[in-house]
Amino acid sequence: MSQKIYCIAMFRPKAGKEDELFKILQSLEPNSQREDGCIQYIVTRQIDNPFATGESFPFVFNEIWASKAAFEAHCQRKEIVAFFEEQCVAEDGLVEAHNVCVYSDQPANFDAPQL
Repeated sequence: MSQKIYCIAMFRPKAGKEDELFKILQSLEPNSQREDGCIQYIVTRQIDNPFATGESFPFVFNEIWASKAAFEAHCQRKEIVAFFEEQCVAEDGLVEAHNVCVYSDQPANFDAPQL
């Protein structure tokens, strides 16, 4: 049974702050990729494609963690906490909106919301 956690973390930058925010997001990759339990941690930028016309935020982290504990340890790292406080919460931060969700590949995950 897989214990992996899949995280999608989306960010919408404030107007005119796209490149600056993307560079900051990219700077989070190296240390995060070295964390125990990190399987994948990559920030991506939305591109135009006629076969994928859905709406999304411009920047998305695609993360895979070996376990819930590994994901939660990542979320509590100083660098990650500081990013959210400085860029997402602070009024002068670069993020207009963000959305972070976690998923499981199991049919009845231990923490999945009941729909």
